[in-house]
Amino acid sequence: MTEPLHLHPDRLFPADASTRTLARDLYEAVAALPIISPHGHTDPQWFAEDTPFPDPAALLITPDHYVFRMLYSQGVPLEDLGIAPKGEGTGRTVETDPRAIWRRFAEHYHVFDGTPSQFWHDWVYAEVFGLDVRLSAGTADLYFDAIQARMAEADFRPRALMDRFNIELIATTEDPLDPLAHHAKIKQDAWNHRVITTFRPDNVLDPDHPGFAANLDRLGQVTGRDTGRYDGYLLALEERRAFFRAHGATATDHGHPTAFTADLSRQDAEVLFNRVRNGRVRAADAETFRGHMLVEMARMSLDDGMVMQIHPGCWRSHNAPVRDRFGSNMGDDLPVATDFVGGLKALLNRFGNEPGLKIIVFTLDETTYSRELAPLAGHYPALTLGPPWWFHDSPEGMRRYREQMTETAGFYNTAGFNDDTRAFLSIPARHDVARRMDCAFLARLVAEHRLTETQAYRIARDLTYTLAKKAYRL
Repeated sequence: MTEPLHLHPDRLFPADASTRTLARDLYEAVAALPIISPHGHTDPQWFAEDTPFPDPAALLITPDHYVFRMLYSQGVPLEDLGIAPKGEGTGRTVETDPRAIWRRFAEHYHVFDGTPSQFWHDWVYAEVFGLDVRLSAGTADLYFDAIQARMAEADFRPRALMDRFNIELIATTEDPLDPLAHHAKIKQDAWNHRVITTFRPDNVLDPDHPGFAANLDRLGQVTGRDTGRYDGYLLALEERRAFFRAHGATATDHGHPTAFTADLSRQDAEVLFNRVRNGRVRAADAETFRGHMLVEMARMSLDDGMVMQIHPGCWRSHNAPVRDRFGSNMGDDLPVATDFVGGLKALLNRFGNEPGLKIIVFTLDETTYSRELAPLAGHYPALTLGPPWWFHDSPEGMRRYREQMTETAGFYNTAGFNDDTRAFLSIPARHDVARRMDCAFLARLVAEHRLTETQAYRIARDLTYTLAKKAYRL
C-alpha cells in the first residue's frame, strides 16, 4: 500500500497558532531570497562541464555520507551501494547497477524517519521531481524511472538547476595542490562568477596527514619554491593562496583535530618545521605545528583578506577498517570535546583584535555553545560563529544553537547559514529548513515581547542572506 507524500506548509513552525502565523509570515518574506552557499563540497566539474547527472543513485546516494552512514549502521555493506574500495578488496562484489542500488536504498528508507536526511530527501522528491507518493520498496522503481527521465532533460543540468534553485553563489573546496582546472574553465566561460573555490590546506599543514612529506614536495614543484626550508614553505603557501584568490576564493578552511593554536618564534618554528619535514614527528610536535600554522594562516588572511574557517573537534575517519578500505569521508567522522577558550588563545591574543580579520569557527561540541563560543564571539572583533555543522545541521540542532548562542553573541556575530554538503540537490532543502527554523525562533521572541515584528523581519532577512555575504566577503 502506497503512502502519500505531502510537505505540510507549516512544517517546523511552532505548535501555538498565533506564533505559527507569525513564523509563517516571516518565512514568506524570506523564502524566495537567493541562496548563498559559501562553503560546501560539491564537484566543480559539474558546473564546468554542465553534463547530465548519470543516474539517481549517483545523484542522491553515493555522494551523500549522511545517507550511506545510516545504511551502513543498519548492516548494508558500502559495496552494495556502489562504493568501491580504494585499497585491497573485501571479497564482496561492488554493485554497479544503479537500479539495484536505488531499490536497496528504498527498502531501507524507513530508517531515516525523524532525521534531517528524510526532510531533505522528501523535499527533493516533492519539489524537484513532483512525486506525490512516499518512497518505499513498493515505489522504488516508480521513483527511479521518474528521476531518471527528468535527469535527461536539459533543464536538469547543473547550471540550469543553479538557476532553478536560485543559487546566487556556490563555493566548492579544493586542496592547495589542485590545479583548479574546472574553476579555470568556469572563469573562462564568464559564467556570472557564481562558482568559486575555497582553499583547504590541511594536507600541507598537518604532519599527521597521509603523504604529508610528499605533498610538501609537490607544493615545491608547483610553486618553484624550496619547501625543504621554512621560509620557502611559507612563500609557497602564500603563492597558492594567491592562485586560489585568482580563481575566486574568498575563504580558507581548516579541519584540524583540535582548536589548539601556538604562536612560536621564528627560530622555534624553523626548528619544528625541520623536524616534521623530515618525518621525525611526535604527537606533541604535530599538534604544535598545526597550532602554529593556524596562526600563520591568520597572518596571511590579514594580508590577503581571505576569511578563515576553522572546523575543529572532529575525529575524522574514526572507523579504521573503513578508512583503510574506502578512504576518508565515509560518514565515520565523530564529535570530540573541544577547548576553544584555551585552544584559540594564542591566535586571538595575536590577531583577535584585528577588525580586518574574519575567523569563522564551527563546532561539533554543542556543550561549548554558551560556555565558550558565544562569549568569545561576543568579545573578539575577528571572531564569528559558523552555523550548526554536520550532526547539528538539523531542526533541533538549529534550535539549540539559537537558544544557547543568541543571548551572549547576538545574531550579528554569526555567519548566517551554509549547507556544507556534497549532495547538490539537498542545498535548497537544507536552506529551506534553516529559514523555517530561524523564523520559528524569531516568532517565539516576538510572542514573548523580546523583539518587535519590525526587528524580526530585518533579522530574518539578514540570517537568510545578508550575514553570509558579509561574513564571506562576497
